[in-house]
Amino acid sequence: MILEGIVTTLDPHGAVNVAPMGPIVDERITRLTLRPFQTSQTYRNLKSHPFGVFHVTDDVRLIAQAALNLLPETQKTFPAVKIAGQALSDCCRWYEFRVLSLDDSQERTQIEAEVVHVGHGRDFLGFNRAKHAVLEATILATRLHLLPMEQVRAELDRLGSPVEKTAGPAELEAWRIVMEYVDNWCESKSSV
Repeated sequence: MILEGIVTTLDPHGAVNVAPMGPIVDERITRLTLRPFQTSQTYRNLKSHPFGVFHVTDDVRLIAQAALNLLPETQKTFPAVKIAGQALSDCCRWYEFRVLSLDDSQERTQIEAEVVHVGHGRDFLGFNRAKHAVLEATILATRLHLLPMEQVRAELDRLGSPVEKTAGPAELEAWRIVMEYVDNWCESKSSV
């Protein structure tokens, strides 16, 4: 199963990188299969420092900002318990992991990792159709360079309905962030 969340890693200077990632996990989340592209900071960090933290969160605004490179400069973190790493302060659960193997023979690296510590933050708020719609819209926004704009717009129109019907303030803000990103991308392409 793929579980969407956030991964934090450290660069060689100890700076925290926050990135959205959907690792393949087992039912008990004891192992993770991460598949970052070799162009990503997450890949470079895990290759040089084979430890990280995977976070489960219901904050779609955080996921959208991280996916679209719109995060504020710093995120509130605290030191991980069992690894040299940082965990996000506002998450539901976190899974500290160590890399067991890293195969970068393909463009998309396959990293096998084992969870060495699980921590619990705040309670998971629950399901909301708007959260899922924002998550799907965010994934679309990261693929604008790959998909026809007509297809993207049609899908965003479809996803807008559950946001309109079920969103709270956080989901509405996340939706706004994604829509502005898409509009800005389209504008930059039309002015070329």
